[in-house]
Amino acid sequence: MKKTKKGTYGYIRNERKRRLLITLASFAIPLIIYVTGYIQTKTRLNLFTFVAILGCIPAAQAMVSFIMIAMQKPFSQKNYEMSSAAAGNLTAAYEMIFTAYEHTTNVGALVVCGDHVVCYTADDKSEPAKLEKHIGKLLTANGFGDVQVKVMKDMKNYVNRVKDICAKQDYLREGLTFTPDSRYPDLTRDEMVLHILLAICL
Repeated sequence: MKKTKKGTYGYIRNERKRRLLITLASFAIPLIIYVTGYIQTKTRLNLFTFVAILGCIPAAQAMVSFIMIAMQKPFSQKNYEMSSAAAGNLTAAYEMIFTAYEHTTNVGALVVCGDHVVCYTADDKSEPAKLEKHIGKLLTANGFGDVQVKVMKDMKNYVNRVKDICAKQDYLREGLTFTPDSRYPDLTRDEMVLHILLAICL
C-alpha cells in the first residue's frame, strides 16, 4: 500500500490500514518460521524458534506504531472542506499528530503564513498553551524564533482567523527575510516552517 504523505488529508485513515498490514506481516513471518522449524524437527527447541522469537521484536514495534495511529481520530470531511476553503493559497496541512512528553495532540488543520502558525484541534485532552509552547520552542531551535503560534479548539473561530490571515497574507509577509536551506532549496519560508513541524509528527 502506498504511503500517504504527512500533513495530507486522509493521512490517519490510510496510515491505519498501512500500519495494520505491516503489523500483520511482521507477526506472520516469525510464526511461519516457528511452524516450519517445528514441522522439520518435531520440537520447539531448535534454531527456528530462536529466530522466530527475535522476529517478534520488530513485530511488537510495528504493533505499537499501529496502536498509536489507531487511537487518533481522522479530520472530518466537512471540517476539511471548510478549513481548506478558508486557507485558499496559504501553506496548509491536515491531520498532524504532534508528539510531546506530556501528551500527543491531534491537530486537524494548520496554516503557516509569515510569522504566524495557526492550528485547530478537536482533542478534548489537549492544552493549547502547552502545545503552543512546544511548537514555539521547536521553531526557535530551528531559526524561526519570531513565529507566533496559536492553537484553537473552536472550528468557527479557526476558520475566521484563517480567512483573515489569507486576506492579509501579503502584509503579514512584508519585511521578512529568508535564506533557503541548502538541503531544501525549493522550499519557501512558509513551506520550510511546515517541513520542520512535520518532522516531529507521527
